[in-house]
Amino acid sequence: MTSYANELSQQKSAVPEGNGRFARQRPVWVIVSVLIAVEIISAFETSMMFAAIPTLITEFDSNASTVGWAVTAFLLVSAASAAVCGRLGDMYGRERILMVLLAVAALGSIVSAVGDSLTSIIIGRAIQGVAGAILPLCIGLAREHLPASRVPVAVALISGSAVAAGSASLLVAGLLIDNASWHMIFVVAAVYAVFALLLVWFVLPWRRPIGTSEKIDYLGAVGFAGAVAAILLGVNKSQAWGWSDARTLGLILGGIVALTLFVRWELRIPSPIINVRLFTDRKFSLTMLATVAIAAGPLGVITMIIPIIMQTPSTGDFGLGLSATHAGWLSFIGSLFGFACTPLSGRISAAVGSRASMLLGTSLFIVGIVVMLTAHHSVVAMTAMVVVVSVASAFAYTAIPNLIVESVPEHNTSETTGTNAVLRTAGQGVGTSIATMLLAFAATPLAGINMVGGMLIVLSVVTIGITLLIPRTVRTV
Repeated sequence: MTSYANELSQQKSAVPEGNGRFARQRPVWVIVSVLIAVEIISAFETSMMFAAIPTLITEFDSNASTVGWAVTAFLLVSAASAAVCGRLGDMYGRERILMVLLAVAALGSIVSAVGDSLTSIIIGRAIQGVAGAILPLCIGLAREHLPASRVPVAVALISGSAVAAGSASLLVAGLLIDNASWHMIFVVAAVYAVFALLLVWFVLPWRRPIGTSEKIDYLGAVGFAGAVAAILLGVNKSQAWGWSDARTLGLILGGIVALTLFVRWELRIPSPIINVRLFTDRKFSLTMLATVAIAAGPLGVITMIIPIIMQTPSTGDFGLGLSATHAGWLSFIGSLFGFACTPLSGRISAAVGSRASMLLGTSLFIVGIVVMLTAHHSVVAMTAMVVVVSVASAFAYTAIPNLIVESVPEHNTSETTGTNAVLRTAGQGVGTSIATMLLAFAATPLAGINMVGGMLIVLSVVTIGITLLIPRTVRTV
Protein backbone atom coordinates (compact mmCIF):
# COMPACT_ATOMS: atom_id res chain seq x y z
CA MET A 1 0.00 0.00 0.00
CA THR A 2 2.92 2.35 0.71
CA SER A 3 4.34 1.86 -2.78
CA TYR A 4 0.94 2.62 -4.22
CA ALA A 5 0.74 5.85 -2.23
CA ASN A 6 4.17 6.84 -3.52
CA GLU A 7 3.06 6.22 -7.10
CA LEU A 8 -0.15 8.14 -6.57
CA SER A 9 1.72 11.13 -5.16
CA GLN A 10 3.33 11.58 -8.55
CA GLN A 11 -0.04 11.91 -10.25
CA LYS A 12 -2.21 15.03 -10.21
CA SER A 13 -5.95 15.20 -10.53
CA ALA A 14 -7.32 16.77 -13.65
CA VAL A 15 -9.36 19.77 -12.54
CA PRO A 16 -10.96 22.38 -14.76
CA GLU A 17 -9.49 25.83 -14.71
CA GLY A 18 -11.26 28.36 -12.52
CA ASN A 19 -11.23 29.84 -9.06
CA GLY A 20 -11.38 28.44 -5.55
CA ARG A 21 -12.27 24.81 -5.09
CA PHE A 22 -12.84 24.40 -8.84
CA ALA A 23 -9.17 25.19 -9.51
CA ARG A 24 -7.72 22.81 -6.93
CA GLN A 25 -5.09 20.34 -7.98
CA ARG A 26 -4.44 17.62 -5.45
CA PRO A 27 -2.10 14.63 -5.53
CA VAL A 28 -4.14 11.55 -6.23
CA TRP A 29 -3.22 10.02 -2.87
CA VAL A 30 -4.85 13.03 -1.18
CA ILE A 31 -8.06 12.55 -3.13
CA VAL A 32 -8.14 8.84 -2.31
CA SER A 33 -7.43 9.54 1.38
CA VAL A 34 -10.26 12.07 1.57
CA LEU A 35 -12.72 9.69 -0.09
CA ILE A 36 -11.72 6.90 2.31
CA ALA A 37 -12.14 9.25 5.28
CA VAL A 38 -15.58 10.28 4.04
CA GLU A 39 -16.71 6.70 3.45
CA ILE A 40 -15.79 5.75 7.03
CA ILE A 41 -18.80 7.67 8.37
CA SER A 42 -21.13 5.57 6.24
CA ALA A 43 -19.56 2.32 7.48
CA PHE A 44 -19.60 3.51 11.11
CA GLU A 45 -23.27 4.50 11.02
CA THR A 46 -24.20 1.21 9.34
CA SER A 47 -22.61 -1.01 12.01
CA MET A 48 -22.57 0.98 15.25
CA MET A 49 -26.14 0.12 16.28
CA PHE A 50 -25.39 -3.59 16.57
CA ALA A 51 -23.23 -2.84 19.61
CA ALA A 52 -25.90 -0.59 21.12
CA ILE A 53 -28.94 -2.87 20.80
CA PRO A 54 -28.46 -4.77 24.13
CA THR A 55 -27.93 -1.50 26.00
CA LEU A 56 -31.02 0.13 24.47
CA ILE A 57 -33.15 -2.91 25.32
CA THR A 58 -32.16 -2.52 28.98
CA GLU A 59 -32.24 1.29 29.02
CA PHE A 60 -35.79 1.54 27.68
CA ASP A 61 -37.10 -1.75 29.11
CA SER A 62 -37.93 -2.86 25.59
CA ASN A 63 -37.34 -5.90 23.41
CA ALA A 64 -35.12 -6.81 20.47
CA SER A 65 -37.98 -6.55 17.97
CA THR A 66 -38.77 -2.95 18.89
CA VAL A 67 -35.17 -1.78 19.23
CA GLY A 68 -34.37 -3.54 15.97
CA TRP A 69 -36.32 -0.82 14.16
CA ALA A 70 -33.31 1.43 14.74
CA VAL A 71 -31.44 -0.90 12.38
CA THR A 72 -34.35 -1.51 10.03
CA ALA A 73 -35.16 2.20 9.57
CA PHE A 74 -31.55 2.92 8.64
CA LEU A 75 -31.47 -0.05 6.26
CA LEU A 76 -34.60 0.98 4.37
CA VAL A 77 -33.58 4.60 3.86
CA SER A 78 -29.99 3.59 3.09
CA ALA A 79 -30.99 1.22 0.31
CA ALA A 80 -33.36 3.66 -1.36
CA SER A 81 -31.01 6.65 -1.08
CA ALA A 82 -28.03 4.73 -2.50
CA ALA A 83 -29.54 4.58 -5.98
CA VAL A 84 -31.63 7.77 -5.95
CA CYS A 85 -28.94 10.06 -4.50
CA GLY A 86 -26.33 8.35 -6.64
CA ARG A 87 -28.34 9.39 -9.68
CA LEU A 88 -28.73 12.96 -8.37
CA GLY A 89 -24.96 13.10 -7.88
CA ASP A 90 -24.39 11.98 -11.45
CA MET A 91 -26.76 14.71 -12.65
CA TYR A 92 -25.96 17.73 -10.47
CA GLY A 93 -22.48 17.12 -9.07
CA ARG A 94 -21.37 14.42 -6.68
CA GLU A 95 -19.54 16.85 -4.38
CA ARG A 96 -22.71 18.89 -3.81
CA ILE A 97 -24.94 15.91 -3.11
CA LEU A 98 -22.25 14.43 -0.85
CA MET A 99 -22.15 17.57 1.28
CA VAL A 100 -25.93 17.58 1.61
CA LEU A 101 -25.94 13.92 2.67
CA LEU A 102 -23.21 14.47 5.26
CA ALA A 103 -25.12 17.41 6.72
CA VAL A 104 -28.34 15.37 6.87
CA ALA A 105 -26.50 12.42 8.42
CA ALA A 106 -25.07 14.73 11.11
CA LEU A 107 -28.59 16.04 11.79
CA GLY A 108 -29.88 12.48 12.17
CA SER A 109 -27.12 11.70 14.66
CA ILE A 110 -28.01 14.79 16.68
CA VAL A 111 -31.71 13.82 16.73
CA SER A 112 -30.79 10.39 18.10
CA ALA A 113 -28.22 11.78 20.57
CA VAL A 114 -30.47 14.35 22.25
CA GLY A 115 -33.56 12.15 22.29
CA ASP A 116 -34.60 10.22 25.37
CA SER A 117 -36.95 7.77 23.69
CA LEU A 118 -36.74 4.91 21.24
CA THR A 119 -38.96 6.88 18.90
CA SER A 120 -36.44 9.72 18.61
CA ILE A 121 -33.59 7.24 18.13
CA ILE A 122 -35.46 5.45 15.34
CA ILE A 123 -36.35 8.75 13.65
CA GLY A 124 -32.73 9.87 13.89
CA ARG A 125 -31.53 6.57 12.49
CA ALA A 126 -33.92 6.89 9.54
CA ILE A 127 -32.44 10.33 8.80
CA GLN A 128 -28.94 8.89 9.15
CA GLY A 129 -29.86 6.34 6.49
CA VAL A 130 -29.00 8.80 3.70
CA ALA A 131 -25.38 7.83 4.45
CA GLY A 132 -26.05 4.73 2.34
CA ALA A 133 -25.43 6.86 -0.74
CA ILE A 134 -21.94 7.97 0.36
CA LEU A 135 -20.05 4.97 -1.03
CA PRO A 136 -21.59 5.20 -4.55
CA LEU A 137 -20.80 8.92 -4.64
CA CYS A 138 -17.20 8.35 -3.48
CA ILE A 139 -16.69 5.71 -6.17
CA GLY A 140 -18.09 8.12 -8.74
CA LEU A 141 -15.77 10.89 -7.52
CA ALA A 142 -12.77 8.57 -7.77
CA ARG A 143 -13.61 7.83 -11.39
CA GLU A 144 -14.31 11.51 -12.05
CA HIS A 145 -11.06 12.94 -10.65
CA LEU A 146 -8.44 10.20 -11.06
CA PRO A 147 -6.49 8.99 -14.09
CA ALA A 148 -8.15 5.91 -15.57
CA SER A 149 -5.13 3.73 -14.76
CA ARG A 150 -5.49 4.56 -11.04
CA VAL A 151 -9.23 4.03 -10.72
CA PRO A 152 -9.28 0.23 -10.03
CA VAL A 153 -6.92 0.43 -7.04
CA ALA A 154 -8.60 3.59 -5.74
CA VAL A 155 -12.05 1.99 -5.94
CA ALA A 156 -10.68 -1.10 -4.19
CA LEU A 157 -9.24 0.99 -1.36
CA ILE A 158 -12.44 3.01 -0.90
CA SER A 159 -14.66 -0.08 -0.95
CA GLY A 160 -12.26 -2.04 1.26
CA SER A 161 -12.22 0.74 3.83
CA ALA A 162 -15.96 0.18 4.31
CA VAL A 163 -15.30 -3.42 5.38
CA ALA A 164 -12.51 -2.51 7.83
CA ALA A 165 -14.38 0.49 9.22
CA GLY A 166 -17.49 -1.61 9.72
CA SER A 167 -15.56 -4.02 11.95
CA ALA A 168 -13.80 -1.19 13.79
CA SER A 169 -17.09 0.58 14.45
CA LEU A 170 -18.30 -2.31 16.59
CA LEU A 171 -15.26 -1.95 18.82
CA VAL A 172 -15.46 1.85 18.96
CA ALA A 173 -19.18 1.79 19.70
CA GLY A 174 -18.65 -0.82 22.41
CA LEU A 175 -15.94 1.25 24.08
CA LEU A 176 -18.10 4.40 23.98
CA ILE A 177 -21.09 2.59 25.47
CA ASP A 178 -19.03 0.89 28.20
CA ASN A 179 -17.09 4.01 29.22
CA ALA A 180 -19.64 6.78 28.55
CA SER A 181 -23.18 6.15 27.31
CA TRP A 182 -25.13 5.18 24.23
CA HIS A 183 -25.61 8.90 23.51
CA MET A 184 -21.90 9.18 22.72
CA ILE A 185 -21.99 6.94 19.66
CA PHE A 186 -24.35 9.44 18.03
CA VAL A 187 -22.30 12.41 19.20
CA VAL A 188 -19.15 10.92 17.67
CA ALA A 189 -21.04 10.11 14.47
CA ALA A 190 -22.31 13.72 14.23
CA VAL A 191 -18.86 15.21 14.83
CA TYR A 192 -17.22 12.91 12.30
CA ALA A 193 -19.90 13.67 9.69
CA VAL A 194 -19.16 17.39 10.07
CA PHE A 195 -15.43 16.67 9.80
CA ALA A 196 -16.04 14.71 6.58
CA LEU A 197 -18.16 17.57 5.24
CA LEU A 198 -15.30 20.01 5.85
CA LEU A 199 -12.90 17.68 4.02
CA VAL A 200 -15.16 17.69 0.98
CA TRP A 201 -15.54 21.50 1.07
CA PHE A 202 -11.94 22.52 1.78
CA VAL A 203 -9.77 19.68 0.41
CA LEU A 204 -11.50 17.77 -2.38
CA PRO A 205 -11.31 19.16 -5.92
CA TRP A 206 -14.71 20.11 -7.35
CA ARG A 207 -15.99 19.89 -10.88
CA ARG A 208 -17.44 23.16 -12.17
CA PRO A 209 -21.23 23.00 -12.75
CA ILE A 210 -21.96 22.40 -16.43
CA GLY A 211 -25.74 22.48 -16.17
CA THR A 212 -28.19 19.82 -17.28
CA SER A 213 -31.41 19.77 -19.26
CA GLU A 214 -32.51 16.60 -17.47
CA LYS A 215 -35.41 16.85 -15.05
CA ILE A 216 -35.60 14.99 -11.78
CA ASP A 217 -37.97 12.04 -12.02
CA TYR A 218 -39.75 12.67 -8.70
CA LEU A 219 -42.44 10.07 -9.34
CA GLY A 220 -39.86 7.44 -10.18
CA ALA A 221 -37.76 8.31 -7.11
CA VAL A 222 -40.76 7.97 -4.79
CA GLY A 223 -41.94 4.80 -6.50
CA PHE A 224 -38.50 3.19 -6.39
CA ALA A 225 -37.97 4.10 -2.72
CA GLY A 226 -41.37 2.72 -1.76
CA ALA A 227 -40.92 -0.51 -3.72
CA VAL A 228 -37.45 -1.15 -2.33
CA ALA A 229 -38.56 -0.32 1.23
CA ALA A 230 -41.51 -2.75 0.99
CA ILE A 231 -39.39 -5.63 -0.33
CA LEU A 232 -36.55 -5.12 2.15
CA LEU A 233 -38.94 -4.70 5.08
CA GLY A 234 -40.68 -7.94 4.15
CA VAL A 235 -37.36 -9.78 3.86
CA ASN A 236 -36.05 -8.21 7.06
CA LYS A 237 -39.14 -9.13 9.08
CA SER A 238 -39.48 -12.62 7.61
CA GLN A 239 -37.39 -14.03 10.46
CA ALA A 240 -39.88 -12.72 13.03
CA TRP A 241 -43.13 -13.09 11.07
CA GLY A 242 -42.31 -16.13 8.94
CA TRP A 243 -42.19 -16.36 5.15
CA SER A 244 -45.81 -17.56 4.92
CA ASP A 245 -47.18 -14.69 7.02
CA ALA A 246 -49.61 -12.43 5.16
CA ARG A 247 -47.62 -9.35 6.17
CA THR A 248 -44.39 -10.77 4.75
CA LEU A 249 -46.00 -11.90 1.51
CA GLY A 250 -47.98 -8.67 1.18
CA LEU A 251 -44.91 -6.47 1.53
CA ILE A 252 -42.68 -8.52 -0.78
CA LEU A 253 -45.30 -9.16 -3.50
CA GLY A 254 -46.58 -5.59 -3.26
CA GLY A 255 -43.03 -4.31 -3.57
CA ILE A 256 -42.39 -6.51 -6.60
CA VAL A 257 -45.57 -5.23 -8.30
CA ALA A 258 -44.56 -1.64 -7.53
CA LEU A 259 -41.05 -2.32 -8.85
CA THR A 260 -42.51 -3.74 -12.08
CA LEU A 261 -44.61 -0.62 -12.55
CA PHE A 262 -41.54 1.47 -11.79
CA VAL A 263 -39.52 -0.26 -14.52
CA ARG A 264 -42.31 0.32 -17.06
CA TRP A 265 -42.44 3.98 -16.08
CA GLU A 266 -38.67 4.43 -16.31
CA LEU A 267 -38.64 2.97 -19.82
CA ARG A 268 -41.15 5.58 -20.96
CA ILE A 269 -39.47 8.78 -19.80
CA PRO A 270 -36.36 10.51 -21.22
CA SER A 271 -34.62 11.17 -17.86
CA PRO A 272 -35.22 8.17 -15.59
CA ILE A 273 -34.05 8.24 -11.99
CA ILE A 274 -32.66 4.71 -12.57
CA ASN A 275 -31.48 3.89 -16.08
CA VAL A 276 -32.96 0.40 -16.31
CA ARG A 277 -31.86 0.14 -19.94
CA LEU A 278 -28.35 -0.49 -18.63
CA PHE A 279 -29.55 -3.95 -17.60
CA THR A 280 -29.59 -4.89 -21.28
CA ASP A 281 -25.80 -4.77 -21.17
CA ARG A 282 -24.62 -8.33 -20.57
CA LYS A 283 -21.65 -7.45 -18.38
CA PHE A 284 -23.68 -5.12 -16.19
CA SER A 285 -26.62 -7.50 -15.73
CA LEU A 286 -24.37 -10.50 -14.98
CA THR A 287 -22.45 -8.41 -12.44
CA MET A 288 -25.73 -7.57 -10.71
CA LEU A 289 -26.76 -11.25 -10.75
CA ALA A 290 -23.39 -12.32 -9.31
CA THR A 291 -23.80 -9.67 -6.62
CA VAL A 292 -27.13 -11.13 -5.51
CA ALA A 293 -25.72 -14.67 -5.46
CA ILE A 294 -22.64 -13.86 -3.40
CA ALA A 295 -24.57 -11.51 -1.07
CA ALA A 296 -27.15 -14.21 -0.35
CA GLY A 297 -24.22 -16.57 0.20
CA PRO A 298 -20.85 -16.05 1.87
CA LEU A 299 -20.53 -12.26 1.58
CA GLY A 300 -23.76 -11.67 3.49
CA VAL A 301 -24.08 -14.70 5.75
CA ILE A 302 -20.57 -15.64 6.90
CA THR A 303 -20.39 -12.66 9.27
CA MET A 304 -23.45 -14.05 11.05
CA ILE A 305 -22.07 -17.59 11.35
CA ILE A 306 -18.53 -16.80 12.55
CA PRO A 307 -19.60 -15.17 15.87
CA ILE A 308 -21.93 -18.11 16.57
CA ILE A 309 -19.07 -20.60 16.26
CA MET A 310 -16.65 -18.39 18.20
CA GLN A 311 -18.98 -17.73 21.13
CA THR A 312 -20.67 -21.13 21.42
CA PRO A 313 -19.26 -23.06 24.45
CA SER A 314 -16.53 -25.51 23.49
CA THR A 315 -18.25 -28.31 25.43
CA GLY A 316 -20.72 -28.96 22.60
CA ASP A 317 -20.41 -30.37 19.09
CA PHE A 318 -18.77 -27.16 17.90
CA GLY A 319 -17.64 -23.81 19.25
CA LEU A 320 -14.59 -22.07 20.72
CA GLY A 321 -16.15 -20.60 23.83
CA LEU A 322 -14.74 -17.11 23.25
CA SER A 323 -16.20 -14.01 24.84
CA ALA A 324 -17.95 -11.42 22.69
CA THR A 325 -15.00 -9.05 23.18
CA HIS A 326 -12.41 -11.60 22.10
CA ALA A 327 -14.53 -12.63 19.13
CA GLY A 328 -14.89 -8.97 18.16
CA TRP A 329 -11.14 -8.38 18.32
CA LEU A 330 -10.48 -11.48 16.23
CA SER A 331 -12.93 -10.32 13.56
CA PHE A 332 -11.42 -6.84 13.58
CA ILE A 333 -7.88 -8.18 13.15
CA GLY A 334 -9.10 -10.36 10.29
CA SER A 335 -10.68 -7.32 8.62
CA LEU A 336 -7.34 -5.52 8.78
CA PHE A 337 -5.77 -8.37 6.80
CA GLY A 338 -8.57 -8.00 4.30
CA PHE A 339 -8.07 -4.25 3.98
CA ALA A 340 -4.33 -4.75 3.50
CA CYS A 341 -5.15 -6.90 0.46
CA THR A 342 -7.45 -4.37 -1.21
CA PRO A 343 -4.62 -2.75 -3.24
CA LEU A 344 -3.76 -6.21 -4.59
CA SER A 345 -7.36 -6.69 -5.65
CA GLY A 346 -7.26 -3.32 -7.40
CA ARG A 347 -3.98 -4.12 -9.14
CA ILE A 348 -5.39 -7.42 -10.40
CA SER A 349 -8.44 -5.55 -11.69
CA ALA A 350 -6.21 -3.04 -13.46
CA ALA A 351 -4.00 -5.73 -14.96
CA VAL A 352 -6.41 -8.45 -16.07
CA GLY A 353 -9.90 -7.19 -15.18
CA SER A 354 -12.07 -7.31 -12.08
CA ARG A 355 -13.53 -10.66 -13.07
CA ALA A 356 -10.28 -12.30 -11.87
CA SER A 357 -10.54 -10.58 -8.46
CA MET A 358 -14.13 -11.77 -8.10
CA LEU A 359 -13.20 -15.34 -8.97
CA LEU A 360 -10.27 -15.32 -6.54
CA GLY A 361 -12.37 -13.89 -3.72
CA THR A 362 -15.18 -16.41 -4.23
CA SER A 363 -12.70 -19.30 -4.36
CA LEU A 364 -11.18 -18.13 -1.06
CA PHE A 365 -14.66 -18.14 0.44
CA ILE A 366 -15.00 -21.83 -0.43
CA VAL A 367 -11.65 -22.57 1.22
CA GLY A 368 -12.69 -20.68 4.36
CA ILE A 369 -16.08 -22.39 4.55
CA VAL A 370 -14.49 -25.85 4.25
CA VAL A 371 -12.15 -24.97 7.14
CA MET A 372 -15.13 -23.74 9.17
CA LEU A 373 -17.00 -27.01 8.62
CA THR A 374 -14.05 -29.29 9.39
CA ALA A 375 -12.11 -27.46 12.12
CA HIS A 376 -14.70 -25.61 14.19
CA HIS A 377 -13.10 -26.75 17.47
CA SER A 378 -9.63 -25.35 16.73
CA VAL A 379 -8.81 -21.77 17.69
CA VAL A 380 -5.81 -21.76 15.32
CA ALA A 381 -7.81 -23.11 12.38
CA MET A 382 -10.72 -20.72 12.99
CA THR A 383 -8.32 -17.79 13.26
CA ALA A 384 -6.85 -18.75 9.90
CA MET A 385 -10.39 -19.12 8.57
CA VAL A 386 -11.31 -15.59 9.71
CA VAL A 387 -8.25 -14.19 7.92
CA VAL A 388 -9.04 -16.13 4.71
CA VAL A 389 -12.69 -15.07 4.76
CA SER A 390 -11.71 -11.45 5.45
CA VAL A 391 -9.38 -11.45 2.45
CA ALA A 392 -12.12 -13.11 0.38
CA SER A 393 -14.60 -10.44 1.46
CA ALA A 394 -12.13 -7.71 0.54
CA PHE A 395 -11.60 -9.17 -2.93
CA ALA A 396 -15.30 -9.66 -3.60
CA TYR A 397 -16.39 -6.36 -2.07
CA THR A 398 -13.83 -4.43 -4.14
CA ALA A 399 -14.27 -6.42 -7.36
CA ILE A 400 -18.01 -5.72 -7.63
CA PRO A 401 -17.81 -1.90 -7.94
CA ASN A 402 -14.83 -2.25 -10.28
CA LEU A 403 -16.87 -4.58 -12.49
CA ILE A 404 -19.56 -1.91 -12.62
CA VAL A 405 -17.00 0.77 -13.44
CA GLU A 406 -15.81 -1.44 -16.30
CA SER A 407 -19.32 -1.78 -17.72
CA VAL A 408 -21.02 1.65 -17.49
CA PRO A 409 -20.23 5.21 -18.64
CA GLU A 410 -18.61 7.57 -16.12
CA HIS A 411 -21.78 9.67 -15.79
CA ASN A 412 -23.74 6.61 -14.60
CA THR A 413 -21.18 5.42 -12.03
CA SER A 414 -22.83 6.55 -8.77
CA GLU A 415 -26.32 5.62 -9.94
CA THR A 416 -25.33 2.07 -10.89
CA THR A 417 -23.14 1.40 -7.84
CA GLY A 418 -26.06 2.62 -5.74
CA THR A 419 -28.43 0.24 -7.50
CA ASN A 420 -25.91 -2.52 -6.89
CA ALA A 421 -25.96 -1.68 -3.17
CA VAL A 422 -29.74 -2.16 -3.17
CA LEU A 423 -29.44 -5.61 -4.75
CA ARG A 424 -26.61 -6.54 -2.38
CA THR A 425 -28.73 -5.55 0.62
CA ALA A 426 -31.70 -7.53 -0.67
CA GLY A 427 -29.54 -10.59 -1.34
CA GLN A 428 -28.00 -10.40 2.11
CA GLY A 429 -31.44 -10.14 3.70
CA VAL A 430 -32.69 -13.23 1.88
CA GLY A 431 -29.52 -15.18 2.67
CA THR A 432 -29.53 -14.40 6.39
CA SER A 433 -33.24 -15.24 6.63
CA ILE A 434 -32.72 -18.64 5.00
CA ALA A 435 -29.65 -19.32 7.17
CA THR A 436 -31.62 -18.42 10.29
CA MET A 437 -34.38 -20.86 9.34
CA LEU A 438 -31.86 -23.63 8.69
CA LEU A 439 -30.29 -23.07 12.10
CA ALA A 440 -33.68 -22.98 13.81
CA PHE A 441 -35.19 -26.11 12.26
CA ALA A 442 -32.09 -28.34 12.12
CA ALA A 443 -32.12 -31.49 14.25
CA THR A 444 -28.96 -30.36 16.08
CA PRO A 445 -26.97 -27.10 16.17
CA LEU A 446 -24.08 -28.77 14.35
CA ALA A 447 -26.45 -30.00 11.63
CA GLY A 448 -27.66 -26.41 11.23
CA ILE A 449 -24.10 -25.13 10.82
CA ASN A 450 -23.38 -27.85 8.26
CA MET A 451 -26.53 -27.04 6.26
CA VAL A 452 -25.70 -23.32 6.23
CA GLY A 453 -22.13 -24.15 5.19
CA GLY A 454 -23.45 -26.29 2.35
CA MET A 455 -25.73 -23.45 1.24
CA LEU A 456 -22.78 -21.06 1.20
CA ILE A 457 -20.65 -23.43 -0.87
CA VAL A 458 -23.47 -23.92 -3.41
CA LEU A 459 -24.00 -20.15 -3.77
CA SER A 460 -20.24 -19.64 -4.07
CA VAL A 461 -20.14 -22.12 -6.95
CA VAL A 462 -23.13 -20.37 -8.55
CA THR A 463 -21.31 -17.03 -8.21
CA ILE A 464 -18.22 -18.49 -9.89
CA GLY A 465 -20.37 -19.82 -12.73
CA ILE A 466 -22.03 -16.43 -13.28
CA THR A 467 -18.70 -14.59 -13.04
CA LEU A 468 -17.15 -16.83 -15.70
CA LEU A 469 -19.92 -15.66 -18.05
CA ILE A 470 -19.06 -11.99 -17.53
CA PRO A 471 -17.30 -10.59 -20.63
CA ARG A 472 -13.72 -9.38 -20.27
CA THR A 473 -14.41 -6.09 -22.07
CA VAL A 474 -13.67 -2.84 -20.22
CA ARG A 475 -15.42 0.48 -20.91
CA THR A 476 -12.87 3.30 -21.03
CA VAL A 477 -15.22 6.31 -20.89
